[in-house]
Amino acid sequence: MKSQELTKLKVPDVPGVYLFKEGRRILYIGKATSLKSRVQSYFNKNTVEARGPRILRMVEISNTVEFQKTDSVLEALILEAELIKRYQPPYNVDAKDDKSWNYVLITKEDFPRVLTVRAKDLPFFEIPVQFQAGPFPHSAELKSAMKIIRKIFPYRDTCVPFKEQALRQAQGKSCFNAQIGLCPGVCDGRIRVREYARSIRHLKLFFKGKKSELTRVLTSEMKSVVREKNFEEAARLRDQLFALSHIRDVAMIKADQNPSATLGATHGARIEAYDISHISGTSAVGVMVVLQGGLLAKGEYRKFKLRMQKNDDTGALREVLTRRLTHREWHYPSLIVVDGGLGQKNVAEEILKKAGLTIPVIAVTKNERHKPDHLIGDALLIRDYHDDILAINAEVHRFAIAYHRYLREKIK
Repeated sequence: MKSQELTKLKVPDVPGVYLFKEGRRILYIGKATSLKSRVQSYFNKNTVEARGPRILRMVEISNTVEFQKTDSVLEALILEAELIKRYQPPYNVDAKDDKSWNYVLITKEDFPRVLTVRAKDLPFFEIPVQFQAGPFPHSAELKSAMKIIRKIFPYRDTCVPFKEQALRQAQGKSCFNAQIGLCPGVCDGRIRVREYARSIRHLKLFFKGKKSELTRVLTSEMKSVVREKNFEEAARLRDQLFALSHIRDVAMIKADQNPSATLGATHGARIEAYDISHISGTSAVGVMVVLQGGLLAKGEYRKFKLRMQKNDDTGALREVLTRRLTHREWHYPSLIVVDGGLGQKNVAEEILKKAGLTIPVIAVTKNERHKPDHLIGDALLIRDYHDDILAINAEVHRFAIAYHRYLREKIK
C-alpha cells in the first residue's frame, strides 16, 4: 500500500482500532489515541524502519486499512484484544513476544475472581475459568486499563469470601480493596452471589467490546430498581453509566501517544543519553551512550566531532541528534536522556518530531556544582526509571569529558 492511497480513506482523528488488510485477509490489528496520526505513521520511513522488517513487509503487501472508532483509548485497547483473539492476524504474532502477552481471566466460582495472567503461565492455571479476554500485548497499558475498569466495576481478586471467613472465625473482615471501593464487599458479606454474578456479566460485556449493549442493560436495570424504590442501587447504576460515558484514561493516552513509554514491554528498555563537551567552544564534541535492559552497552557508544565550533550547547545537541538519526541501522531507543534544561529537551523533541518519531525525552538539570538537581519530563517515566536516568547521565558525562580530553591531547 502506498502513502498516497491513504488520503482516500479519510481516517478520523479519534481513538479506535485499525486493521491493515490484503483483500479480505486481515494482516495486522492495532489501536490508537488518534487513528489518523497512527495510521499515517506507518508510511513515515523512519517510523516504519523503527518498527522492524516484519511491519515494513506488512505495510508493503496490504492494500487497504479499515478502522473502528471508539469513545476512549481504554475501549480501543479492549476492542483491539477482542479482534486479535477473533481473527489471529499473522503480523500481530511474534514467536519471541507472544508468551509475554497478558490475558484477563474470570474464574468459575460462586464469587469469581478477576485476574491478569501471562500467556506463559496459562497452562499452569488450575482454577476453572468461565471467561478469558485477550491477548493484550502491552502489560503496562493493561495495568492502567484495569485500574480504570475496577473503579467502574469493582471485583474480587484475592480476598476470601464472607462465608469462608466465617468458617475461619474471622467474620465480616473487609479486605483493603473493599475499604477503598475496589471490591464490592465479597469479603464482608455486603454483596450476595446473585448480585455479584450480575456485576460480572456487566464486566464480561465490557471486555467483549459491547459497550452499547452494556449501556442498555445498565439503563434497564436502573429503571427496574427505581420501580422497586431501591434508590441506593439506582444511584450506583447511574454512577456506572456516567463513568462509562466519561472514561478518564489520561495515563493510557500518554502511553499510546508515546508507545515507547511502556519501556518494560519488550526484551529490555534501550535508553540513550547525550552530552556535549567543550572549553569556550573549542574542540567541541558530542557523545551518545546506551543502557540496554539496565546494563551499559559499551559497544554501542558513539562519538561525534562537532562541525560547529562555538559555545552553543543546544545547537551542538541539535547537530548530534540529527546526525544520529541518519544512522537507521542503529536501533532506536525507548527513551532519550539529555543533559541540560528545557531548552535541550525542546530541541531534542523538535528533532524527533521532524523524523516522525514519538520517543520521550528526559532532561537532567544540574546545580551550580554540576550535580543533578531535578529532572524534566514525563513524571511516570521519571518515577519508574529514576535510577537508570541518573546512572546513564553520569556515564555520558564521563564519556564526553574523556573524549574531549583525548582530542585536546592530540592537538598538543
